[in-house]
Amino acid sequence: MIKILGARIRKSREDLGITQDDLAKAIGCSSEFISLLELGKRAPRLESLLLLADYLKKDVSYFLPEKDNAFNVLLRKEGLNKKSKSELKKFRTYCDEYLKLEKLTGRRLPLAPLYHNVSAERMAEEERYRLGLGDEPIRDIFSLLELNGLHIIRYYLTKDIEISGVFIFFEEQDAAFALVNSSQSLGRQVMIAAHEYSHYLKDRYGGPVIDNLDIFIDEYLSLYHPRESFAQKFAVNFLITTSKIHEIIRKDIRKKNIIFEDVLYLKRYFGVSTLAMLRKLAGMEYISPGKFAEYQKLDPDKHEQEIFRNLTEDGQIKTGRRKILFSDRFRGLVFEARRKNKISDEKAATFFR
Repeated sequence: MIKILGARIRKSREDLGITQDDLAKAIGCSSEFISLLELGKRAPRLESLLLLADYLKKDVSYFLPEKDNAFNVLLRKEGLNKKSKSELKKFRTYCDEYLKLEKLTGRRLPLAPLYHNVSAERMAEEERYRLGLGDEPIRDIFSLLELNGLHIIRYYLTKDIEISGVFIFFEEQDAAFALVNSSQSLGRQVMIAAHEYSHYLKDRYGGPVIDNLDIFIDEYLSLYHPRESFAQKFAVNFLITTSKIHEIIRKDIRKKNIIFEDVLYLKRYFGVSTLAMLRKLAGMEYISPGKFAEYQKLDPDKHEQEIFRNLTEDGQIKTGRRKILFSDRFRGLVFEARRKNKISDEKAATFFR
């Protein structure tokens, strides 16, 4: 409880742009005390907690663990129709199954560290360094994120459910999950996974998140909570390194203003969506604002097929024709649980239909 309280105090303070010194002066304590609170090493008295809540413009209940579980909070999100809620309930079932398998096999992974008061670009840089990724592309982001404590469930959602991804953190189990809509192209799924990873690293204690498909459209992104724009910037910079792009352009492409064919070449190298690569190149000023708008209107699948004869992004064949794509780690847990006679053959078979 103290850990959760500290994380929420820190998040609220940073959202308001308040320093620890400012907060300490406001409630009449030392900045050292505020630091210990945020680190989860001290618990405030009720009087102090009431002062904190008032100054940070929050109800005092916000700083305490949810009385209702995170999944019930998720289902109360605005804009969910009956079918969406039904699919999310199935997602919860898979989350529960995953946690049971970890318990049966004794294979729980530690959580990644939380990031505070950092830019999206800096967080991407620090996380790549922490993971020892260098500047090369991430070849299997789904396995990488799972190894770092974010359980990934790739789940096929039909077109009438406009959800790209979901992030949820179960505080009681200390477990984080992300749903990735596998009806999207593989390149888009990679972006969704990295986007949810940002929520995991920074917004873990801020409640569950449902990301709609239109967060990938610049005109709509600005209408959402600032954390969505942050997550998009993080995803692009986490997946695509500036240094490697400079190197490829300098050694191979050899021109400042690159054309659409070069964009496709680079996006295939990094294994991301065309839009993600366009955003990165525009930010690095290899593409002008006018070219960015022009290239967004082009059909990347058609051009990629013409030039490279195949589609790395699975533009024509979606990866999620099966309802759910279990991760390699999940399948490994199933086999281990079966080998140890923790589950039956029949139960194991249900995950591989």
